[in-house]
Amino acid sequence: MNFSLCSVPAGWKFAGGVAGIKESGSADLMVAVSDRPASAAGVFTRNLVVGAPVTVGRGRVPAGAVRGVVINSGNANTGTGAKGLEDARAMTRTLAGEIGCDEGDVLVCSTGIIGHMLPVEKILAAIPGVYESRAETPAAVRDAAAAMMTTDTFPKVASREIKIGDGTVRVLGLAKGAAMIAPDMATMLGVVVTDAVLSPETADVILKTAVDDSFNLISVDGHTSTSDTVFLLANGASGVDGEGSAALASAVAEVCGELAEMIVRDAEGAEHLIELHVAGAADRDGAVTIAKAVANSALVKTAVTGNDPNWGRIVSAAGYAGMPFEPTAVSLSVEGVSVYERGTPVGFDEEAVSAAMRDGDRVRIELTVGDGPGRVRFLTSDLTAEYVRLNSEYTT
Repeated sequence: MNFSLCSVPAGWKFAGGVAGIKESGSADLMVAVSDRPASAAGVFTRNLVVGAPVTVGRGRVPAGAVRGVVINSGNANTGTGAKGLEDARAMTRTLAGEIGCDEGDVLVCSTGIIGHMLPVEKILAAIPGVYESRAETPAAVRDAAAAMMTTDTFPKVASREIKIGDGTVRVLGLAKGAAMIAPDMATMLGVVVTDAVLSPETADVILKTAVDDSFNLISVDGHTSTSDTVFLLANGASGVDGEGSAALASAVAEVCGELAEMIVRDAEGAEHLIELHVAGAADRDGAVTIAKAVANSALVKTAVTGNDPNWGRIVSAAGYAGMPFEPTAVSLSVEGVSVYERGTPVGFDEEAVSAAMRDGDRVRIELTVGDGPGRVRFLTSDLTAEYVRLNSEYTT
C-alpha cells in the first residue's frame, strides 16, 4: 500500500525497532501508544494451548484506561510456563514505566516460534529506545507493522477517515499473518486504533462483530494458532462520540476486512487467492461450516494450484462438512462458468476456465447448496510446494 496515504488517528504514536530476537537482525519489536487513556477490547484464539501474552491480555480487557500495546515477533512465548507469564508481564511493566502508567494499562502480544523461552532481557533493554522513537506519522506506522512480521512478505496496514456529525474520526489497523491461518479467531495479530470516543462495552461489540465478518472468514492452512489476538482501542482524542455510530462500526469492519484479505494474499507460498461464495444453506453458520470444509481441503487447494476446475473435489468437500443439504440442489460455478447444475455435471470449456484461473487476480468459486437464506464470502489460498518447503524448514 501507499503508506503516505495512511490516516493516523489523533493521539496515537507508533514505532518499530530491533531487539535482537531474529537472527536476521530484522525489526522485531513495536509499540503503539496513546497520549491519553483509551477504551480497549480484545478477541483471542480459541485454541486450548495459548501463549503467555494471550493469558495476560484476557485478564486486562475490556478496559477503560489502556495506554499502549507492545508486540515482539520472532518468538511466540508459548509453552513457556510460569516464566513466560512473568516475561509477558515484564514487557508491559517496562513500557508502562516509560509511559508513566500502571502495568495493567499496557497490553502485550508475541508471535513467532513456539516452545522457545523468550529472550526477555533483550526485549526489555530495547523497549525504552523504541518508545522514544515513536511518532504520529505514516512512516512510524509502517515501521511498527514491519516489526510485527514473521514470514510475512509485506507490512499490513489499513485505515479509514469518516465523518460523524460535524466531526472527523480516523480508524487505523495493523496486522501480521501469512501461515497458521484458520478461522477460529484466525491466526494472526491485529491492533486497530481510533480517536473516537467509545465505551469499553461498545468497543467490545464492534470488534467482535468486525472479527466475525473478517478474520474469522479466512483460512490458509486450517491451523489455529496459539497467539491469535486482535485489539480495538479508542482514545477519544477527536472528541467525537462514536457510541451508536453505524459509520464507525462499518469503518472498523472495513479495516478488519482489508487486513484479512492482505493476510490471505500473503499466504506462504500461495499463487492464488480463492474467493469462495457459499449460498443456499439453512443459515449463516451452515454456510460458514461448508465454506470451511471446502477452503481447508488440501485437494481443492492443490487443484487451484494446478489451475484445474475440478468440481468433484469442491462438491465432495461440501458433502462431508456435516451440514445437511439435498445433493440434487447443488450447483457450482468456477470463474463465472457453470460446471455443475442441480446435482448434474454440465459441459464447459475446461481449457478456458483453467486459463482464467491462471491469469486472473483471484479464483472465484460460487457454490449453491439449496434455497436457504444462509450465505457467506470466505477467503482462502491455494497450497503449493513452496508452502511445504517453508514450513518443513521453519525451525531447522
